Amino acid sequence: MTTTNGSLTTGTILHLADSEKRKWAHGEIREIAAGTLDAEMMLHPSTDAHWDWRLSVASIEQAGEFTPYEGFDRTLTVIAGELLELGIDGTTQAVEAMRPLKFSGNSAVTAALPTGDVLALNVITRSSAVRGNVRIVELSKKREQHLFGAQFGVLIQGKAVVLQEDSERALEVRDTVIGGEDDSPRVSGRGFLAVVSLDLP
Repeated sequence: MTTTNGSLTTGTILHLADSEKRKWAHGEIREIAAGTLDAEMMLHPSTDAHWDWRLSVASIEQAGEFTPYEGFDRTLTVIAGELLELGIDGTTQAVEAMRPLKFSGNSAVTAALPTGDVLALNVITRSSAVRGNVRIVELSKKREQHLFGAQFGVLIQGKAVVLQEDSERALEVRDTVIGGEDDSPRVSGRGFLAVVSLDLP
């Protein structure tokens, strides 16, 4: 996959620390990337407030109601902390660390923090335009994790490097590398990687 913007080019590493931290109702949030996905599965960055997919990392420090995202789907993964309890349309879901939970943005959602603050990776996709999937993979130095078109790899624990052509670059915890079909980047190391895949509905 080739992208039309340098910030979303195959193999680009997005450093979470470079993203502006801002307040939200339950803590603080940093956006990783947001944009659209066209019919050729090419990623395009958002140029205004309109986006069809968004990746972010947010702290959840206060219990209470989440803001609804009408017409969107959400996948939340606890990446630091022990346990988050979500009440989704009246049903309680225990969200353990590194176990992605997908739910409708139309749902009424409340959060409780039985073991204290958590940090979460959030993937939000417009239901009519993009499907999102998150899986957690354990990294190995013997078996490289390839990242293909419309995929992102977010290092959530451990130490890793990104291999591409003849280059090797360090991937820091909570940084993200962008996948691609041509010379797809590979991630090697020890720890856990969240692989975010975007697709057309």
